[in-house]
Amino acid sequence: MHPVGKIEPQPWMTAPATKRVVAALSAQGAEIRFVGGCVRDAILGRSVKDIDIATHDPPPVVIALLEAAGIQAIPTGIDHGTVTAVIGRDHFEITTLRMDVETDGRRARVAFTDDWMADAARRDLTINALFAAPDGTLYDPFGGLEDLKLGRIRFVGDARARIKEDVLRLLRFFRFYAHYGKPPIDQECRIACKELAYLLPTLSGERVAAETLKLLAAPDPALVVTLMIEDGIVAHFMPEAGSVDVLRALVTVEGIVAASDALRRLAAMIDPAKDAAGADTAAHRLRLSNAERERLVELAQPDTPLHVDMTAVERRRLLYRLSAERFQDLALLAWARDIAAHGPSERRAAEAWRDHLAFGATWQPPKFPVKGRDALALGVPAGPKVGRLIAAVESWWIEQDFAPDRDACLAKLAALAGD
Repeated sequence: MHPVGKIEPQPWMTAPATKRVVAALSAQGAEIRFVGGCVRDAILGRSVKDIDIATHDPPPVVIALLEAAGIQAIPTGIDHGTVTAVIGRDHFEITTLRMDVETDGRRARVAFTDDWMADAARRDLTINALFAAPDGTLYDPFGGLEDLKLGRIRFVGDARARIKEDVLRLLRFFRFYAHYGKPPIDQECRIACKELAYLLPTLSGERVAAETLKLLAAPDPALVVTLMIEDGIVAHFMPEAGSVDVLRALVTVEGIVAASDALRRLAAMIDPAKDAAGADTAAHRLRLSNAERERLVELAQPDTPLHVDMTAVERRRLLYRLSAERFQDLALLAWARDIAAHGPSERRAAEAWRDHLAFGATWQPPKFPVKGRDALALGVPAGPKVGRLIAAVESWWIEQDFAPDRDACLAKLAALAGD
């Protein structure tokens, strides 16, 4: 593998923690290279989040070298050759060069090697098979630099072979196209994804969910999701999805608040008309956490949908019951659904939605001035009646638009307790 150029050393490459790890790994003469996302994003001038390093030393040697340098070493994926080096808050994934011995579409059995080309050949996409030495020297075995320049996303080697090795690569193809690609999409890769989409249900829900949410976090994922729906790919892992119109509109209106959210975008894809329990079914299939599942269901099928003509009183009541974050979620989705159903908002409607969003971001819900102990002080015996009385007073207080003060609420409590 021959050098193809050089990049200027990046701040993350020259950071003290990185230099400590590089020095430790090369202490006995091993060649090490940065690989994958950190190299790709450095070339594009994007921020680098994760630093991955490749070495020909096997994991036991990697661990020994790190520990000899006083660096914590965690065998996070030892069977696949991955060790994580930890220095304070900085984490570095160090993986031994490897080649696949056996694959089943979900996981691979690997053998370690000292062949850089063999390691590059088992990677998924050309833009993820880029290497950089610590001094910035670049290695590009499969034309990833040109692909990165053109916004062309394609697999290393044969697309079908790469997907069959790990079916998740099918979703990764579309995810990387959403984040890094430019039209037109590579047709050979697209056809391979379409033909092999039936394999997606063999993956764990967690892996599918992680890739889907990363895809939806792209600046504008609607075009890619449209392609996936057209090719019947989405139907294999989320049949509850409807048209992409709501998602497309949501991406637009999210720009008003400069706050995109992948789970909110997932909710925009679900069509309750297809399945009354669609959001809950999808959440269980994708093995979302309980908190994520509850949020997805609430956003896809809200108990109290927001509408453009909400009065100030209605907004305050909703904000009191919801959080400011949830109000924003529901307002953005309601606006997007309105656009999807009726076309771009007229000026009056757009201004109303903006006003709703601004109000939700600034209004501070008042604190209910009565507690259970106030009912006990009136002689109400401890038990369920206390809760019912407090809830009744709170409902009355809300209906009065939060105007009654503590004395008025106490008087109402006393009146209800005496009934």
